[in-house]
Amino acid sequence: MLMSNTARTARLHYMANGFRVLAPGDHVICAVSGAKIPLDELRYWSVARQEPYASAKIASETLAP
Repeated sequence: MLMSNTARTARLHYMANGFRVLAPGDHVICAVSGAKIPLDELRYWSVARQEPYASAKIASETLAP
């Protein structure tokens, strides 16, 4: 039987130019807002903190010094 990744949270390793899937899934959860982010829409994350963000605004506010 094939296992579907639909509705599963993926576990990722965030790198400077992309990410590596550690555990399959179709989305991740924003570290700040808790919003579900489909992997094909994931654009913002912190390599140092290893966490994803739902938008540029959330990322910049979170990562600002």
